[in-house]
Amino acid sequence: MAPMVRSAVLSGYVDLTLSLGVDPMLLLRSVGIGAAALTASDTWLPAVAVGQLLERTAHETNCEDFGLRLAMYRGLANLGPVALVAREEPDIRSALQIVLRHISLHNEALRTRLTPTGSLTTIHIQAAPGTTLDRQATELTVGATCQILREFLGKEWNPLSVCFGHSEPSHRGRSYQILGPSIEFEQSFDGIVCYTHDLDAANPLADPLLRPYAREYLRTLAPTGESTTEQVRAIIETLLPLQQCTASTVADHLGMDRRTLHRHLTRHGETFTTVLNATRLDLAHRYLTHRDRSLSDIAAELGFSELSAFSRWFRQRTGHNPGHIRSR
Repeated sequence: MAPMVRSAVLSGYVDLTLSLGVDPMLLLRSVGIGAAALTASDTWLPAVAVGQLLERTAHETNCEDFGLRLAMYRGLANLGPVALVAREEPDIRSALQIVLRHISLHNEALRTRLTPTGSLTTIHIQAAPGTTLDRQATELTVGATCQILREFLGKEWNPLSVCFGHSEPSHRGRSYQILGPSIEFEQSFDGIVCYTHDLDAANPLADPLLRPYAREYLRTLAPTGESTTEQVRAIIETLLPLQQCTASTVADHLGMDRRTLHRHLTRHGETFTTVLNATRLDLAHRYLTHRDRSLSDIAAELGFSELSAFSRWFRQRTGHNPGHIRSR
């Protein structure tokens, strides 16, 4: 099934397009989206159509930074029920992990990951398998993430760096200011780099008495179409860099015990170990295609305490050393 996104992703679209002198209704109709779909924030729209709409609008308005301008309308509230849970988490890291882990409740075309590396943490933004993120959708997502972080950390907060895989625009409009002073283009990933201690700060929005009720509410909204295996893979990607990726920890994140997790995976012909190894191998191949990371850094991101352990594990599964794959 094609991925869908909630119409809340287009909040502010009509006003912004009108302000740029273009009729938004013509553009909406050109991609098969009716005006009525924008009157309720919980309407589901095809992700492909929304991506096409953003690219066409940027072209018709001659506005290269259209996605970023739209991000200026964004905040935590745009995430609907996920926002209700995230705002009750005890610290910024926990709140952000709630948002990233359950982003499919808002946008099925996104996959996001939090990767701490010592004093720095990277928030990776990428497309879900089988989908793509064009320039406008990518900049909208990264810009909106910066806006959400400022709700927790204060309006003056800025990331250390924002990275994009696409090329630099011919002109940087004022909207790029929401990304902070350091923006890098033609990088190996799309995302945000910040200090790890920023995310360890207490969440000023939280009420501890409401936290258990908020988490229970989120469990009732979890998408039924996502298999346990897919959920486990997503959590593994988050936990690997922390070297805390055990079956018990993953089960706890899913609100179940280890035996229950084992039963769920067995129904899909999997075990925790097979899912862990498959996830690691997919990530390893992805990381090795980019030369901006050392093999030691890759080993750490995959949860290995030593490069030698990663090399041995990789060789057992592929018949090659990691360096051989990189040298192709």
